[in-house]
Amino acid sequence: MKSIETTFEKELKDEIALLPIVELKTNSIVLMENSYVKEIPILLEGTIKVRKTDESGKEIILYQINPGESCILSITACLNDKQYCVEAYVEKTSKIVMIPANKVKLWMEKYSSWKQYVYNHYYERFDELLGLIDAIAFKHVDLRLLNKLKEYQLKQGNDIKITHQILAKEIGTAREVISRLLKQLEKENFIILERGIIKIIRTL
Repeated sequence: MKSIETTFEKELKDEIALLPIVELKTNSIVLMENSYVKEIPILLEGTIKVRKTDESGKEIILYQINPGESCILSITACLNDKQYCVEAYVEKTSKIVMIPANKVKLWMEKYSSWKQYVYNHYYERFDELLGLIDAIAFKHVDLRLLNKLKEYQLKQGNDIKITHQILAKEIGTAREVISRLLKQLEKENFIILERGIIKIIRTL
């Protein structure tokens, strides 16, 4: 909660401190698609991801919410009284504080730091979504896979704990495509595939 503490006015931090903290387990749904937003989350601990699912069940991860952050699409839906167009779920057991919709709106006028917090989220998420669109529209799946593996390597080291299905969701393609590309990387001695683990043994 460090980023909240160093950003918001004391009066706003005091208001947030009065709200209950909720602990959610892995795979819990924080915000449901097509629902009206009554509360928006600020993540204190853990990881939340926002995804879009089509009629066939295919998913794509739009962005990740880290501690100190909120979901800009839920804020947008809340401020405009619109339905939430995606789904937010807990990837890693998380603690969140839920801000009631009436406070979300009131704070936009009452606290300059809250308004700036929201504007910063707009910019950051818009930038991320542009990057996602660029990757899907203009980059081949194999290059996107390599970039994603390098991203995870920076976080986890050479032993990456992740499934083919999760990689497929994050890249925006089918699991079978990811499995085929990973097997090719293994054949070329870049990685070793184990159950739920991808071991990087050469520079990607």
